[in-house]
Amino acid sequence: MNLKLKLLIPSFLLLLLIYLYFIIFNNGANYTYAYINIQKDLFFFLNNKLSQYPNLQFNLTQLGDVIIFFPFLSIFIIYAPKVWDALLISAIISLIVSATLKKLFAVPRPAAIFNNDSFSIIGKTLTGHTSLPSGHSIATFIVITIVLYAFMPKKHKKLWYIFMLLLGLIIAFSRVGVGAHYPLDVIIGSTIGYIVTIIGIKISNVVNLFSCIKNKKNYPIFMLVLAVWSFFIIKKIIDLNLPIFYISLLALVVTLYLITSTYVKKTN
Repeated sequence: MNLKLKLLIPSFLLLLLIYLYFIIFNNGANYTYAYINIQKDLFFFLNNKLSQYPNLQFNLTQLGDVIIFFPFLSIFIIYAPKVWDALLISAIISLIVSATLKKLFAVPRPAAIFNNDSFSIIGKTLTGHTSLPSGHSIATFIVITIVLYAFMPKKHKKLWYIFMLLLGLIIAFSRVGVGAHYPLDVIIGSTIGYIVTIIGIKISNVVNLFSCIKNKKNYPIFMLVLAVWSFFIIKKIIDLNLPIFYISLLALVVTLYLITSTYVKKTN
């Protein structure tokens, strides 16, 4: 994936526009209050519309958890290890950026501000001051961006780009549907996810931090990791029993089988 940094320009322009919008409609209020107030009506509107499909929203929002979404790419440990090199680098960068910004802005979640009876909450009620940016949206767009550029078709590139962008936003906005985030949390988080992934891909092209993934001698380690990973997903199935967990588990099991088969053939 040989990408140019100019791909980051639209994302930074979007963040700049959001900042300018915030400045214009701030009206001198406290930044936290202003941030929440300028999107309050949109939050209630989207939450009301999206929460009409609670099962769909609750399943989609699970994809913002790397434990659930990353297994969908686990097969590429075998067939495209460079994808995982970029994926892991991007994930590490995103953890640092997300944790830093959440602590810096300390924006309270919707459930910490609004009457909980005034909007729909699906799943766990989150009341911390960690709303901005949406970590689930960042994680979602790490996967979306990796897939977007790793499997870019030679034809109909614009359609592919639009499809992947819409898919990512549908997943990301489930965070509004379940009442966990404001719309701008999601938009900013998605944009950050895209940015850190482009940077992660660029870094992986220069420095092979996870070159060990290519070495089949390390497959027993991957087999152990995938087995432990599967255990955690099984635990989630026991706790919540959501269809998306079964699909994620299936992806891991298939990868585990293929890695085991490849390793056995190599050693025989």
